[in-house]
Amino acid sequence: MPRTSAFAPDYKAAPYWWEASPPDTATGVSLPAEADVVVVGSGYTGLHAALQTARAGLGTVVLEAETPGWGCSTRNGGQVSTSVKPSFAALSARFGAEVAEAILRDGQASLDFTQAFIAEEGIDADFRSVGRFHGAHLASSYDQLARSIAAPNPAFETGAYMVPRAEMSAELGTEAYHGGAVFPKHASLDPGKYHAGLLALCRAAGVRIVPTCRATELERLDAGFRLRTEQGAIRAGKVVLATNGYSGPLSPWHLRRVIPIGSYVIATEPVAPVLMDRLFPTDRVLSDTRKLVYYYRPSPDRTRVLFGGRVSLAESDPDRSGPILLAELIRLFPQLEGTRIGHSWAGTVAYSFDTLMHCGEDAGLFHAMGYCGSGVGMAGYLGMKIGRQAAGLDGGETAFDRIPHPTRPFYSGSPWFLAPSVLVYRIRDRFGW
Repeated sequence: MPRTSAFAPDYKAAPYWWEASPPDTATGVSLPAEADVVVVGSGYTGLHAALQTARAGLGTVVLEAETPGWGCSTRNGGQVSTSVKPSFAALSARFGAEVAEAILRDGQASLDFTQAFIAEEGIDADFRSVGRFHGAHLASSYDQLARSIAAPNPAFETGAYMVPRAEMSAELGTEAYHGGAVFPKHASLDPGKYHAGLLALCRAAGVRIVPTCRATELERLDAGFRLRTEQGAIRAGKVVLATNGYSGPLSPWHLRRVIPIGSYVIATEPVAPVLMDRLFPTDRVLSDTRKLVYYYRPSPDRTRVLFGGRVSLAESDPDRSGPILLAELIRLFPQLEGTRIGHSWAGTVAYSFDTLMHCGEDAGLFHAMGYCGSGVGMAGYLGMKIGRQAAGLDGGETAFDRIPHPTRPFYSGSPWFLAPSVLVYRIRDRFGW
């Protein structure tokens, strides 16, 4: 247990979201001998895919190595954006204008889908269209940000606008930024509640979710697949890989195309309402222009500050990362001096070499992964899409089916280059390169 004064007496090394939505520990679900569709992974991607196939009448089994949603689906910051990082100009240079526009349209569709799905299915997930404030950590970053939001985007209207430093107090109670941009369509939700609602829908649709059942081997047969697990073997007509940052050796081809990176988050102990209102006069989600970005927000009930980011060259653990994140939070908001950590946790996100998410099929083996830290909306959206593909339904196509999924020579799933890359990004963030 931690021994520093940074931690509150009731500190927990577990996600804050697990307070309202504890991990589902239901047992007694046995592994059947076969299924029409087997989904590996029970996060947003896997459950959305399973919901589509089950509602289409296909016998669907979800394999989960831990408890349902144990990965980043219940560990993220609850920020919902349009997900796609590269600009229209950058995407056009890679793929041409038509594909670039289609990719950006999928980005907007992921946000729209998430909002509509939660409303139509009646999930209590604290979904709110609060907007995002994206702070410029350097004066040069403000100018770059202004140019980026003014650049053409034929896919959708962002509605983004700049907030100069002199007017920042209406957005954020800090002197640390040189102004920033507001993206009014971005949103927030409670990740734990969202996952719990999705899990309940899947069970109601007849999805069989088998916890603590790690898939260890995937074998292609003349017709379908055989998966070996810690609880035995199961035959499947089709398989959906929905493991993202937790992808292991089950499929070496996919493992070589995602880069697992730890992201670390804290929730403070309760903050006085008057101080919360002064520091966070809006309920917006927040981020900044660093390459090693910080992301943060008030909790849905505005009692705590949730603050996340990358804290070290190598992977760490929540007891060590927590005080580092708290120090950065207090650097941004000196008024929080003396505030302690209530929760500290970590999750593993999956980056891709082209900073884009990917999905696709190889003769009955489907996948969606590589959300690059922006998967709250996109993971469910692409899960829904590949679920529709696996079920043979219309409306499963995406722009991400049309682009290559790159890897690099000598990469086998262990990111040996992560520490030097983080160091380079820190230098770039400091000097604005």
